[in-house]
Amino acid sequence: MTKWILYLVFAAAIAVGWTMFMKSGEGEQQKLADEIARIDKNGTLEELETLPSLKDNLESLKSSKSLTGILMAFLTAGLVGVVFVIDVLPAIAHRLTHAVYDSAEMVEEDVMHDARAKMAQGDYEGAVGAFRDAAAQDPMNRLPYVEIAKIQREHLHDSQAAISTLREAIEGQAWEVNDAAFLMFRLAEVYDEDLNDRMSAATLLQQVMDQFPETRHSANARHKLHDWGVA
Repeated sequence: MTKWILYLVFAAAIAVGWTMFMKSGEGEQQKLADEIARIDKNGTLEELETLPSLKDNLESLKSSKSLTGILMAFLTAGLVGVVFVIDVLPAIAHRLTHAVYDSAEMVEEDVMHDARAKMAQGDYEGAVGAFRDAAAQDPMNRLPYVEIAKIQREHLHDSQAAISTLREAIEGQAWEVNDAAFLMFRLAEVYDEDLNDRMSAATLLQQVMDQFPETRHSANARHKLHDWGVA
């Protein structure tokens, strides 16, 4: 509140300054200009001798007013700049940020809400269907596939279905490196933990190393294979 009071005080002061500037010297300049014109046209010899001095005075008044105008312009621009930088610009950035994040949250809420609601109700088959709908709406989002595979493993006790889901996801999209590697690790996990098929899991980890060399995913796969004792 104090900040805005200061803004109002400065704005009022600047407004008064502009009003005084517009009125300052008008009568004196006009009077002096008229006097110069009269002397130049019909002045006596003595008056003509004062003409250069009068003209200098007129130019001085004009220059003084011009400098005052420049100063007032700088003060006005300074106040506007301060308000813009301190208040307007952050407000715009805040709105844009919220617009982006709120939009992202709305998308996730829209596509994932029904599936999570069915999960909470214990309707796991319905949740799988809802997550599939979410995947269709946002095909480059790996989360629906991961959630489906998790439901199939932990609640429906169908590891083969989880394998099919993850393979469908891996083969169905041109994923970014992080997403592709994540899905391949999850698939290897199902083979190793649910089916005790370590060789299939090791083959997947080797694919990670081959497809994404010189990445942390390759290093993680190599470390896991070392722990398993697989060359």
